[in-house]
Amino acid sequence: MTRRRSIARLVAAILVAGAVCWIGGFLWFLQVTRRPAAPAPPHVDGIVALTGGGGRVELALHLLASGRADKLLLSGIGGGTELATLGHLAGIGTTDLQDRITLGRYAASTRGNGVETAAWAEQNSIHTLIVVTAAYHMPRALAELQQALPDVRLYPMPVHPGGTENGLGLRLEAEEYTKYLLTASGLSAWFPSREPVSASGTLSSAGG
Repeated sequence: MTRRRSIARLVAAILVAGAVCWIGGFLWFLQVTRRPAAPAPPHVDGIVALTGGGGRVELALHLLASGRADKLLLSGIGGGTELATLGHLAGIGTTDLQDRITLGRYAASTRGNGVETAAWAEQNSIHTLIVVTAAYHMPRALAELQQALPDVRLYPMPVHPGGTENGLGLRLEAEEYTKYLLTASGLSAWFPSREPVSASGTLSSAGG
């Protein structure tokens, strides 16, 4: 009985310590995702927008139109979505930009974004890259991209969606923090991929 109690106490202590570490890390995560990012250089080789949330494509198109980069990858674009539609929603004419924009239709996850961006960066000799995604998603996005593009300098430019101060926002951020831990620890690589084997055939210039 004494041995069982000792084991139970040990397990309880481990669980409590794990919970304390998780909470401490989550507080750090909230601080990181809320503070302003360091400014990116006036001009870089490329921009990647990890699509899937409001404001990401719009910001990326505005950055490209203002001359902040030579090329843009919209990673994870749905199969039926066209550039003209995205430009219309962003209020930007894309006719003069389409030869500099790539629609990535491979990625269905953040890990897929990394694979897709790495293939595009290699094809376009990208060495400096602005990363556009939601603020709460940025730590995990950077972790995936750093693993996929170790020789590319990344500059985060987060989008701050509304509504992150309520309970739903905190729950979303808690889920995202847990996913970030899996990515940073390398455990996410053991999960089944949601994408096909190769990204090379799904990168297409918006200009044709």
